[in-house]
This record gives sequence, C-alpha cells and structure tokens, in this order.
Amino acid sequence: MNLREKYLIPNDSIITIAGTVGVGKSTMTKALANTLQFKTSFEKVDTNPYLENFYADFERWSFHLQVYFLAERFKEQKKIFEYGGGFIQDRSIYEDTGIFAKMHYENGTMSKTDYETYTNLFEAMVMTPYFPHPDLLIYLEGSFDEVVGRIQERGREMEKSTPNSYWEEMYNRYTNWIDNFNACPILRINISDYDLMKKEDSIEPILEKVGHFIQQSRRWKSRELMK
Repeated sequence: MNLREKYLIPNDSIITIAGTVGVGKSTMTKALANTLQFKTSFEKVDTNPYLENFYADFERWSFHLQVYFLAERFKEQKKIFEYGGGFIQDRSIYEDTGIFAKMHYENGTMSKTDYETYTNLFEAMVMTPYFPHPDLLIYLEGSFDEVVGRIQERGREMEKSTPNSYWEEMYNRYTNWIDNFNACPILRINISDYDLMKKEDSIEPILEKVGHFIQQSRRWKSRELMK
C-alpha cells in the first residue's frame, strides 16, 4: 500500500500550497507530488517577462505583472479541469487578487481603474466551469525572521535588493488574508515543524493531516448536495 492509499487521499484531489514569498511552497509542492504521484502546477516566475521590471518600478508594472499571473494561473486551472484533478498547485489564484493586487491598489501603485479591471477579470474566471476549486489549501506559515532568512538564502538578486518593509507588509497581509479565507478547507502547517530537504520522512505526518482534511471536506460536500 502506498502513502496516498494509506491516508485515503483520492487520486483526483486538487491541493493548493499557499504562503508568503520564501516560505517553501515549491519545495512542499514537489514533495507532495512525488509522494502522491500527482502532477504539479508551478507559478511561472523565471519566465515572467515583467518580474524584473516590476521590482524596479512597482507603479509602472504592477498591473502588467498581475494580469500575466492571472492569465497563467487560469490556464493552469483549465489544464487541471481537463485532466480531472490529481494536482498539487504552487500558490493559489486567490492570493493574486486577495493579497498582491489589493496591496498595490491600496498603496497607490495600481490605479483604481486597473484594479477594477483586474478584479472583474478574476471574478469572470472563477465563475467558469473550467475553474475547479481546491479540495484543500495548505497554508505554510512561520515567523517573519524565518521567512526573510529564507528569501536571503534563496539568493534572487531582485528579491535581496527589495526593502524589508515590503516583505513585512506582505507577511502581515498574508496573515490577515488567511484568517478570513473561506473558499475551501485550510490546513495550516508551521515551517519549523518539518524539514523536507533533510528529512524526507517528515512528509508522512503532513500526508496524514491532508487525508483527514480532504475526507472531512468531501463528506461535508456530500451532505450539502443531499440537502
């Protein structure tokens, strides 16, 4: 019996990994996908044509960056729908609108017109049949110092040169966002409780929790459909 069967994780599950920059979403995505033999859906960072310009000038490029991410994320959602699930997603589409676009609008680095255009696009996308909602959102969290330390350790120059005040604001916005998120069930995991890079077996306690949450979620959905 493999670990997916052991912890009763359906092979059509859709699991999204969320959390602020540097918290280890990609590492968790790869570890879960490898163990469950699921496909992955990664955020296209390295091929993003706007990212470097964005870090140099938020006001000039924030709308372009967010629309690019939104379009790429929607294409991934459509692919997940066509495959019938069995995916681990690196970051959710909900973070794009609930944190990043909102932050730029409230800070004055995205105009009201651009923000309204962006949110209208998002709302139109999530109402289509090609938008499968996740069975579970895994939220990775840790202290601000841990997160900043990981960003510096990762070593992307455009991130290392970004002021700490930006990362602190994003960290606080993530905390507020997850406390009010209700689009799907949430499993919160502290990044200090595991080390997937050095201890591969630290994934198993996470899988046990994932299976429990998804089973609960599906039972709840079944009861709702019967009403």
